[in-house]
Formats: sequence, structure tokens, C-alpha cells
Amino acid sequence: MTTIESMLSILFASVLNYLLIFVLLTIGIYFSYQIRFTQINKIRHMLALLLEQAGFGKNRQKRISSFSTFCIPLASRVGAGNFAGVGIAISLGGAGAVFWMWMIAFIGAASCLIENTLAQAYKRKLKNGRFMGGPAVYIAFGLKSRKMALLFSILMVISYGLIFNLAQSNTIAGVMEVAFSVSPLSVGINLAVFTGVIIFGSLSGVLKITQILFPIASCVYLMTAIVVMIMNYQQIIPMLLQILEEALGFKQASAGTFGIMVVQGIKRGVFSNEAGMGSTPNAGAIAYVSHPVKQGFIQALGVLTTTLILSTATAFIILVSQINYISPELTGIDLIYTSMDKNFGEQGGSIIALLIFIFVYSTVVVNYFYGETNIKYITRSPLVLTGFRCSVLLMVILGAVLPLGFVWQVVDFFVAILAFINIWALVSLRKVALKLFKNYMQQLQQGKDPIFHKETIPELHHVECWGDADYKVFQAELKAKKHLNIKGEN
Repeated sequence: MTTIESMLSILFASVLNYLLIFVLLTIGIYFSYQIRFTQINKIRHMLALLLEQAGFGKNRQKRISSFSTFCIPLASRVGAGNFAGVGIAISLGGAGAVFWMWMIAFIGAASCLIENTLAQAYKRKLKNGRFMGGPAVYIAFGLKSRKMALLFSILMVISYGLIFNLAQSNTIAGVMEVAFSVSPLSVGINLAVFTGVIIFGSLSGVLKITQILFPIASCVYLMTAIVVMIMNYQQIIPMLLQILEEALGFKQASAGTFGIMVVQGIKRGVFSNEAGMGSTPNAGAIAYVSHPVKQGFIQALGVLTTTLILSTATAFIILVSQINYISPELTGIDLIYTSMDKNFGEQGGSIIALLIFIFVYSTVVVNYFYGETNIKYITRSPLVLTGFRCSVLLMVILGAVLPLGFVWQVVDFFVAILAFINIWALVSLRKVALKLFKNYMQQLQQGKDPIFHKETIPELHHVECWGDADYKVFQAELKAKKHLNIKGEN
């Protein structure tokens, strides 16, 4: 295991680390400039879109709303990366790594907006009236590359369905062992049983779990972070100064650790917000919206929420508590647990353990959702799907007992491969995406609630949705919506 871990470490440090960071930053800055940084100055508009109702389709089937697709990727993002990942970034890169997590969130939100816009534009209709889509679909139909689409789907199945759940299971096992002295193997087996009950059920169960558990756990976690900040209010200003001082590299440059800090901050930021990796478009494509860019804005908001709020809450709890975060005995999840234990005693550790369990377990389920979505693109065989489900349960057990360092090396490797393929697709389809964005902003500036017809953009080929029938439905629903608003005002 040590030899494999060392080989992965050398490969990632020498090639993928810096190349991935350069590519993500370059493409994020490019898209930020092209969309005039609207991922930052349109926050109020994003929040308004989040409240839009999807209504009902044919046969009175409830459509999947923007709020639902906001919760699904959020439940995937808010997992090991926001707890163990943040702890690793701080222990290896120092407080300054937090600043670079913030930067990659702002920049990555633009890439996320573009990839989800494309996912909506190229989404396919299912027999039950709902939709499916994602990078595999816009690569297959937008770029006419079925082989690359198949490769991406296979990697998504392996990465999200199997590899990334190693990290989630490892995080849960770590916190349960520290908090309740439960053996990692026992945690893994029980986690596999609970997961099996859900994934052998239906995907509607995934939607219900994320919409119920995630908002409740998020509110409790944020309130906990606020209480910790109040208890240590004298350390808030010194902590913020420390983050900025280390981020600018005054100490790190002389110590030769500036590069480590930046790399750790960006790596953990990428894994926690998933911008540009091609995961969120799998959820973004299933929403019912009147214009593809609406879902782009929704998922961009998700990037900002996970990193700027939840990952920051974890970082602040660790840093404001003044524990020795560079101690070799404390890494990953141990840092957040030790911080809570210091502020609240044993009860604090138990509270954070239960919250992390809810967050990370939701991520396991949503990761499975991403995997199943891509399995269905590859094949409709029930036997293959059953084999995939059993493999997911096996990886959940393995993740609980594997070493922390090895797990994160494997995760980082697959993050890089997925990101490279997806970014290639985004760059190749950038003209279509930017024309969709321009069309949306023009309608918005005219005071309209944007709706889209595929003939508006001649370059948009091989799409199933956004034709005459859909456009008429959007127009009718828009008129009904205006009528209700006027009636309500009177």
C-alpha cells in the first residue's frame, strides 16, 4: 500500500497537481471574463431563481424544480471535502489555504454556470416525461464524439459511484472511531447496509433524503459555527489577518511552502465545490426550467454556498479554536473534532460527529445517483446496474478501513482526469454556451422572464428539447404566472 501511495503521490505532484490547477484557473478566469463576472454580481437573481416552482407536467406528474437540483449537487459537494478535506488543506498548507479555496470558488462558479447551461441545452427526454443529461450527453451530441462520451460516463461511474465514496466512508469511519470508539470495519458494514436499502429502492428516495436532511443539517452546522465564533470572538480578527498574511506568502515564501499552500487550497476547493468536474450537470440537466442559463445560475450558487459558507465554517471552527493544526497527530477529520471538543467538551465532539455523518452519508447516496445516471447512458441492462450497486456497497466498506492518505491520493487522481475531459468539452462548446448566456441576459435586461427556443442559436444542433411545443408551454406558463402576480397585487 505504501508503494502504491508513493507512486500516486509522485504522479500527482509532478504532473496532475500543477497542470490541473493551471487549467482550472485559466478556464475559470476566461469564462468569468466572458460572462462579465455575473457569478458574483447576480447573487440576488440566483436566489430568486431558486424559489421558482416547476409545476406539473402531463398526467399531473410533479416536475423536478430548481430547488431539488440545487439540493442534489449540494448534498454531493458537502461531504468529505468540506470536513476532512478542509482539515487536510489547513494541516498541510496552513491558514492561507483557506484564501485560495475562496478564490477557486469565485472563479469556478463561472465554469459551473457554463457546464450546467450546456447540460440543459442538450438534455434528453425520458419516457416518463422527465429529463437526463450531463457531460456525456453534451459531448455525444454537441461534439458528436460518442467514444469520448462513453469514456466520460465510465469514468463517472468509477469515480462517483466507487472511488469518491471511499473518501466519504473514510470520513464517517474516522469521526465515528474518534467520537464513539466504533471500529472502522463495523462502521463500513453498517453504512453499506443503510446505503443498500436506499439504492436498491428508487431515485425518488434520493431526492427526498437530500431535500429533508441536508437543509436541517446545514442550519444546525452553521449555527454551531456561529456559536464557536462567539465563544472565541477575540480570535476572529487575528484569524482573518493570519489567513491573509499566509495567503500572500510572506512567511511561506521564505519557508518554501507557498506552492504547497496554494495547491492544497485549490485542490480541496475543487473537490468540495466540484466546479468544472462535470458532476453537477448530471443533476442540473433534470430540472424543468424555461431557459438553460437558469440552471447555470442555480448551480453557480451551489458552488459559492458550499465553499464560501460551509467549507469556511469548518475552517473558522478549526482556526479560531487555536489548536495546533500543524501537529502530525491531527489531520483531516481529527482537526474539526478536536476543535469542537475544545469548545464544547465531549458533547461537542458527539454533535459534530452526527452532523458529519448526515452530510457525508447524503453524499454517498448522491454519488450513487451520479453513477446510476451514467450507467443508464452506457447500458440499460438490469444485471449491470445490480453489479454496480453491489460494487458501491463494497467500496463503502473498503473506504472505512483504508489509510486516509491513500484514499485522498486516489480521489485526487480521478478528480483530475474527469476535470480534464470536461474542460475540453466546455472549451469546444464555448461559443454555444456563451450565445445561450447572451440570449438570456438580453431578455433579462428587457425585463422579461427568459424563455428559450432552439432556433435562436443556429449552432445548437442535435437537441431534443427547446422546440415549438416546449416554447408554447413556456409562454402559456409565463402568462399564467403574470396573471397570478397581477391578481395577487390587486
